[in-house]
Amino acid sequence: MSAPCSLINRILISDVCALIEKYLEPQQVKEVYHAYLFAAEAHDGQIRQSGEAYIFHPLAVAYILAKLQMDYQTLCAAILHDVIEDTETSKSLLVAAFGETVADLVDGVTKLTRMPLDNREQTQAASFQKMIIAMNHDLRVIIIKLADRLHNMRTISAMKKRSSQIRIAKETLEIYAPIARRLGMDSIYRELQDLSFSAIYPYRYRTLIHHMDKLASKRGELMRSIQTAMEQHLTRQQVEAKPCIRERHYYSIYQRMKHRKASDIKDNRRKTFLQVTNVATFRIITNDVDNCYRALGVVHGLYKPVEEKFRDHIAVPKSNGYQSLHTTLMGPQGMPICVQIRSSEMHEIGERGISAFGLYKLGENPEQAHDCRQVIRQQANNWLRSLVDMQKNAIDSMEFLEHFKMDLFPNEVYVFTPKGKILQLPSGATAVDFAYAVHSNIGDKCSAVKIDNQYMPLSTPLVSGQTVDILTNEWARPNPTWLNFVVTGRAIARIRRFLRKMQHEEAQEVGRRMLNQELAAYQLSVETLDSEQQKHLLTHFKFETMETLLTEIGFGNIIALIVARQFDPLANKEPSKVLPLTQEEHIEGSNRPLIIKGTEGVLMTFARCCRPIPGDEITAFVSSSKGITVHTKSCKNIAEYKHQYEKWLAVEWDAETEGTFFVDIRLDVPNRPGVLATVATTLYKLEVNIDQMSSEPRDGLNSIMKLTIHVRNRDHLASIMRQLRHLDVVTRVQRIRG
Repeated sequence: MSAPCSLINRILISDVCALIEKYLEPQQVKEVYHAYLFAAEAHDGQIRQSGEAYIFHPLAVAYILAKLQMDYQTLCAAILHDVIEDTETSKSLLVAAFGETVADLVDGVTKLTRMPLDNREQTQAASFQKMIIAMNHDLRVIIIKLADRLHNMRTISAMKKRSSQIRIAKETLEIYAPIARRLGMDSIYRELQDLSFSAIYPYRYRTLIHHMDKLASKRGELMRSIQTAMEQHLTRQQVEAKPCIRERHYYSIYQRMKHRKASDIKDNRRKTFLQVTNVATFRIITNDVDNCYRALGVVHGLYKPVEEKFRDHIAVPKSNGYQSLHTTLMGPQGMPICVQIRSSEMHEIGERGISAFGLYKLGENPEQAHDCRQVIRQQANNWLRSLVDMQKNAIDSMEFLEHFKMDLFPNEVYVFTPKGKILQLPSGATAVDFAYAVHSNIGDKCSAVKIDNQYMPLSTPLVSGQTVDILTNEWARPNPTWLNFVVTGRAIARIRRFLRKMQHEEAQEVGRRMLNQELAAYQLSVETLDSEQQKHLLTHFKFETMETLLTEIGFGNIIALIVARQFDPLANKEPSKVLPLTQEEHIEGSNRPLIIKGTEGVLMTFARCCRPIPGDEITAFVSSSKGITVHTKSCKNIAEYKHQYEKWLAVEWDAETEGTFFVDIRLDVPNRPGVLATVATTLYKLEVNIDQMSSEPRDGLNSIMKLTIHVRNRDHLASIMRQLRHLDVVTRVQRIRG
C-alpha cells in the first residue's frame, strides 16, 4: 500500500546513475548525466513551492523511470521535461544537444501555456490533446507524463492553496490514474489513486489506514495459516508456485464502501468497512502458464470454489493486456478467499504494463513480441488507434477530452466476431459500439445485427460470450438516435462528426430548394442569380459566400421568403427593409411547396407526435434548433405554433418517395400466451421491421399492444393493417395519431 512520500527524500543524480548503470551502456549513462547538467543550468535559480531547488523534481521523475528500467532517451527527456515550458530553452536547442527523439519527447509533455484560449479548461484540454497526439507517435511521452504526475502527487502537500491540491488530485483520479491502468501500469495506477484520495479526503484516508492496520494485526494469524496451507499443497503436487498475501489499496476499499447494491438503494445503505474487508486476498506466482492452471486445480482441491466467481483472463485478457486467473474460494471460518494466479512474466507486465521489457519500443507488428508481451502491446496499439479516431472526429479539444474520458473506465464485456475473434468493449456497449470497434466504416454502414444468430435491435446491450454479426448496407449511414445508446468514445466521436458533416451538406441543399421555391415568384433561381444579385444578398445578410447563406436558410436561421423579397420590385429600395409577410403566405402555403422525398436526412425530421407518412397531408415548421420538422396537417400539436406563421413551410410529398417511415399502430388482443409471437411472425412474413413493441393490460381478458413499424406509405400501412385484422388473435387495429 502507498502513502504520501516525505519531501525530504530528495533524489540526486548519483541515485539515478546508480540504478541505470545496472542496465545501460556507459555511453548512455553519460548522456543522462549530460542531460542533468543541461537541466540544472536551465533551471538554475528556480524554486519549487516546497522550497527546494527545481532540479530535484526532474531528477525524481527520472528516478521513477529508472526503476522501471526505461531507456536512456526517456531518462534524458524526463530530466529535461520542463525546460521548454519553464525556461528560455527552445526545442531546436534540445535537438542540437540531444537529438530529435529526446526533443520530441520533451515537446510532447510540454503544456500549451502560450495559447490564447479563453479559460483554464480549454487550455488544459488543448494541452492534453497535444500530449495524446504525441503519445500516438511515441508511447514514452505518456510514460514520462505519468512519472511526472506521480512525483507531483507525492509532493502535493507543498502546494499552498488547498483548492489547487483538490483540483490536481481530481484531475489525477479522472485522467492520469485511468491512463496508467489502460497501459497496464498497475503499480503507478494504485499509487496515483491512493495519493489523490489522501489529498482530497485526508481525514478519511488516515481513518482508513488506522482501521486497516488494526485489521491486519487481528487477522494476521489466519492469513498466514491460509498461505501455509497453499504452499504445502502446491509443493505436494509438485507445482512451482509461490503464494503471497495480496494487500488491497486504500482507494479501492473506499470505493467499495461507497458502492451500493441495487437492493440497498431503497434503504440508502452503503457497505460497511467490515463488509468490504471480510475477504482474504492472495496472489500465486508461477513460472509459466501451464503451472497457472495446475495451481488453480490445487487451490480448488484445498478450498471449495465459488463457481460464478471464476474468470480466465489468461485466455481472454483485459483491454489493458492484463492476464491472470481469478477465483474465489470459501476458506476457514467461512471467509471468502480471492486468489489471482499468474506467471512471473504476467506479474511483471501486470505491475509495469507497457513499460515492462521495453514493450513501448515494439513496432506495429505483433510478431515482434510473444505470449503476454504480445497481448499488452496489441491492446495498447488498439487503444491508440481508437484515440486517433477520436482526435480526428472531435470538433475541438474539449469534445476530444469528453470522448477520451468516456473510454477510460471500461468494465469490460467480451464478445466474439463470426470468425471467432474476441473484442473487448465497455459494459453497456451495444451492437453499434461493436460495429465501430471492428472498423469505422462498418459502424457507418451497419443496418442490422445478429446476436447468437438472432436478429436484435442495434441498441441491444451486449453480454460476454455472445457472437455478434453486423450486417451492413451500402446506403446505410449513422442515425442521430444512436447517440442515445452508444457508450464508447470512438463511436460517439464518429457519429457526431458524420452528423455535423451531413447536417451542413443537407442544410445547404434544403436551403437551395427552399430559396428556389420562393425565387420562382420572381422568375429567378439560385442558379440564375448573377454576381451583382448574389453580392446584394451577401451584403444585406452579412455572409461571405452563397453556400453559407443557403446553409443558414436550411438550418432555419433565415427565412427563405425574406431573402427572396430582396428582389420584389414593390419593396422599399432601402436594403434593410422588406415587405411584411402575410399569414396566408405561410400557413396556406404558396403554389410552390417544398417537395419531400424522404431522404433529406438528419436536417429534416418527422414529428413523433403524429408520425407523418407519404400519403398524409403535411406541413412543416422551421426552427434554428431542429431544422425542418414535418407534421400531418391534422396533428393536434401544431395548433400552439400557428401564430408563428413566418416559421411554417408549405410541403408536399414527392410522387416517388424513397425509404421507410415510422408509424405507430395499436392492436387490441386477448391476454393469452402466443399472441406476441403470432403478431411478430406475421409482420416478419410481410417483411415489416418492428422498431418498438409494448403491451399493457386493458382488463383481465384483453390487452393493448402498441407497435412502431416501418412503412413505405399509407397504402403499405393499409395493406399491413388488413393482414393483421385477419388474425384470430387481433380484435381491432388502428393507427395512433397525434
